[in-house]
Amino acid sequence: MMSLIPFLIAATVLAITPGPGIAYVVARTVAGGRTEGLASCFGTAMGGLLHVLAASFGLSLLIARSAMLFSLVKYIGAAYLVYLGIRMLLRKDQPLTVERVASQGARRALCEGILVEALNVKTALFFLAFLPQFAAPGQPLIAQLVMLGSICVVLNTLVDVIAVFAAARLLKSSTARAARARLLTRTSGIVMLSLGAYLALAGRAPSV
Repeated sequence: MMSLIPFLIAATVLAITPGPGIAYVVARTVAGGRTEGLASCFGTAMGGLLHVLAASFGLSLLIARSAMLFSLVKYIGAAYLVYLGIRMLLRKDQPLTVERVASQGARRALCEGILVEALNVKTALFFLAFLPQFAAPGQPLIAQLVMLGSICVVLNTLVDVIAVFAAARLLKSSTARAARARLLTRTSGIVMLSLGAYLALAGRAPSV
C-alpha cells in the first residue's frame, strides 16, 4: 500500500509554499485579468502532467533494466530533497515579487503556461526525486507514479487558481502575510528533510 497520508501531507505543504509558480499566475492575472490567469494555471498543469508521465515511464524503464539502479535513483532523489530542504531553511526572507508582463490573451497564456512548465528542468528533477519515495514495493510502479504525480499537479493547480482569485491581496505587502510565507517556507524545508530520511523505511523496489 502506498504511503498516501504522508504523501498528501508533504504534497499539500509544498503546494501552498509561495514560489515562482504562484508569482507567474499572479503576473498573468495582473496583465490580462482573471481569464488569462486561469488559462495560465491550466497551462502549467498540462505542462506538469507531461513531467509526471515522463518521470513515470522513465523510472519504469529504469527498474525494468535494474532494480539496483532504481534503488540508486531513490537514494540520489532523497539526497536532492534534503538539498532542497536545506536551501529552504537557509533562504533569506524575500517578498513575493511579480514581474511586469504584457497581456497576451487566454489562448496564448495557456500555450505559454504549457511551454514554461514543460521546459522547467527543476520540475522534472523534483518529480524524479519526489514520486519514487512514496511508491509501494511489490505493486505496479507506473500506475502509482502517475496517480501520485497527478495529485501533486492538482494540488498545485488549486493553489494557483486560488492565487489568481486573490491576486489583488497577494500583491499587497503585509507583515502578517510575510510571516505566514516565512512559516510555510520553513515548514516545507522540514518536510523536504524528512523525505530524505524516508528511504530508511523503504523496502524493495516496486515492480513495473
